[in-house]
Amino acid sequence: MRVEQLTYAIGAELVGVNLADAIRDEGLFGEIRAALLKHRVLFLRDQDISRAEHVAFARRFGELEDHPVAGSDPEHPALVRIDKTPDQPNDRYENAWHADATWREAPQFGAVLRCVECPPVGGDTMWANMALAYENLPDHIKTQIADLRARHSIEASFGAVMPIEKRLALKAQYPDAEHPVVRTHPETGEKVLFVSAFTTHFTNYHTPARVRFGQDANPGAGDLLRYLISQAYIPEYQVRWRWQPNSVAIWDNRSTQHYAVMDYPPCHRKMERAGIIGDKPY
Repeated sequence: MRVEQLTYAIGAELVGVNLADAIRDEGLFGEIRAALLKHRVLFLRDQDISRAEHVAFARRFGELEDHPVAGSDPEHPALVRIDKTPDQPNDRYENAWHADATWREAPQFGAVLRCVECPPVGGDTMWANMALAYENLPDHIKTQIADLRARHSIEASFGAVMPIEKRLALKAQYPDAEHPVVRTHPETGEKVLFVSAFTTHFTNYHTPARVRFGQDANPGAGDLLRYLISQAYIPEYQVRWRWQPNSVAIWDNRSTQHYAVMDYPPCHRKMERAGIIGDKPY
């Protein structure tokens, strides 16, 4: 296996490896896991693997989870199918910068995403290094956010397009989760900026140290949250991957965010993702 770094900040391509082999080869899987911790997102071409092999490889990292809104493969419940087709002219919305499932009490460890079919041009996915984003914050901002916590919501994201009864039922099933604004990576010990498009508000901002009068609370908290979320937009923290059929991305959801670019006309873009259960951020 050869590891080819793609940018200074994040991302590497693995060459000369078949993920199906890593299901049974402990040494190979160990090399892949070590590369993932170092580079945060790994890319591979020409992975003509079955859905069963896709799931089996992802399960090497941990148990898998389904998604309550996105549809899954009937024979492989943990394999989420992300399909965009020409017969969905009104479904051209994609997403914003985010880490997967932070609306859960225990967000995902990471994911293994394989391209089944993609546009000839466009439809790339981008990832950002949120440990580097935290590291480069001004010191006074690091001090200000050291003890802050924030809410992450599936209701305000996936639920936003639902009728109110269905949206409230979704929230009842998955109440907003509260996480530290700066989490500690459980394996590397790095500090990671942990707010994204799923984050709605800080839960402990309104304290005498931050707010002189009540009027300070909303604009101060809102401006700070928007500033922190915008750190993922900085190109120096990013890598961009152009998909081909049977290309695969493996990422560490604990220290990255990603963005699927909706820059292609109505056509087929079919992806399959196995999400790996993570731990509660601290």
